[in-house]
Amino acid sequence: MDLGLKAKNAIICASSQGLGYACALALAQEGCAVFINGRHAEKLAAAAETLRQATGARITPVVADLNTDAGRRSLLAACPEPDILVNNNAGPPPGQLADWDHAAWISALESNLLSAALLMREVIPGMRARRFGRIVNITSAMVKTPHAAMGLSTAARAGLTALSKALAREAIIDNVTINNLLPERFDTPRQEFMAQRMMKESGITRDEARGRIAATLPANRLGDPQEFGAACAFFCASTSGFITGQNLQLDGGAYSALV
Repeated sequence: MDLGLKAKNAIICASSQGLGYACALALAQEGCAVFINGRHAEKLAAAAETLRQATGARITPVVADLNTDAGRRSLLAACPEPDILVNNNAGPPPGQLADWDHAAWISALESNLLSAALLMREVIPGMRARRFGRIVNITSAMVKTPHAAMGLSTAARAGLTALSKALAREAIIDNVTINNLLPERFDTPRQEFMAQRMMKESGITRDEARGRIAATLPANRLGDPQEFGAACAFFCASTSGFITGQNLQLDGGAYSALV
């Protein structure tokens, strides 16, 4: 299926690894010129070269901290007229309410709400003027099924979800869509972090920790990042212009409610 994305310009935030990288790969495979982002130059350059070798697409690495005005300016200077924006950023660590002081809250909001909101503020007017735009926010399954230990992440990303829904209703008239992908338990460095944490807390092996994590899902396995990238590409397709303001869960069947 041709998604109609050849020669589109795509910014994918926090994409040197994990789910961001999976989205970059999927969009590069569809013929997009892809602008990937990270804070570590060597790691980002290696990811860019791997993507080039795998897809033959034009890949531009942009070293930038999304949590700063300067970082966001650098990203938009490299790609001033993006057709696609995939918002992504590292999530805060799990913990308890008593652990989260004012600085922790500000950090979570900067990373998982404000960085995406400010990028959308910059790109949506141009997308609307050109009458094409696809914005995909990578949030979390915790937006719909909050867990106390993930309160920082849930609160910030729920705010982004609400903002996106409001903006989506306005932008759709100009063929600009805004949708969210809600992952849970994909086989990424984030899950490796969670497995290592479980190993220390429970005194178990890595295989046992990963098995316990997988067992929390009806699918009884971790998600493949390529599955996630394919969903992102679908939301970005030229034929997906009637889908906006949606939250798609990619969670191996974990969500138990009806709607």
